Amino acid sequence: MRIAAIADLHCRVNSTISSCLEGVEDQAEVLIIAGDLTDAGLPAEMKVLLEEITHVRLPIVAVLGNHDHENGMEGELTRMLRDSGILVLEGSAVEIGEVGFAGTKGFCGGFDGRMVQPFGEKAIKDFIQTGIDEVMRLENAVTKLESRKKVGVLHYAPIKKTLEGESPELFAFLGSSRLGAALDRHGVDVIVHGHAHNGSPEGRTQRNIRVYNVCRFVQQRNSQKPYCVFEV
Repeated sequence: MRIAAIADLHCRVNSTISSCLEGVEDQAEVLIIAGDLTDAGLPAEMKVLLEEITHVRLPIVAVLGNHDHENGMEGELTRMLRDSGILVLEGSAVEIGEVGFAGTKGFCGGFDGRMVQPFGEKAIKDFIQTGIDEVMRLENAVTKLESRKKVGVLHYAPIKKTLEGESPELFAFLGSSRLGAALDRHGVDVIVHGHAHNGSPEGRTQRNIRVYNVCRFVQQRNSQKPYCVFEV
């Protein structure tokens, strides 16, 4: 199956984003949108986005991003997406043909030996627990898949490699290797994420799973088109 993936559309009420997906139906059988569909998490922005992508006649799988949570209306945004036939993953999974998709937004926390630890003030413990909760949701989702091929869908980064280009001081706020480890344990074939606008287009987990940063700004900078296409 050929899959197209894009993230960080950041749709506003005056956006024109349909050109970002020009030709995608000729390139792929499924489209993934890996978070930050809207810029400020407003239903008016989501309405524009849905109007802008009505021409895409492909199954669409999506997760929300941090911008989609900005105004606390993520429940309404999710409803709008689902009412439009888009498959929203919130610690859940879906199978399309012989390929399974498991996903969630993800969260911060840091990488490898520099992960923030849940020690000290309650605020720090709550911060890390939010990330751990997202990891558990992701792991619960991927265990439900029975398909031969599996794709992990996130907004936050699961490895450090795809953050290269961002300021190292920001890495802990752009993702967590806990996410990558969870998907490593269950042998997914590919992972996609967004969020890191200045990051790098691809990398590998510790167990050699392909990871693509499908932020449209990264993809356009490296391949002259705003979405990534890969095969599983």
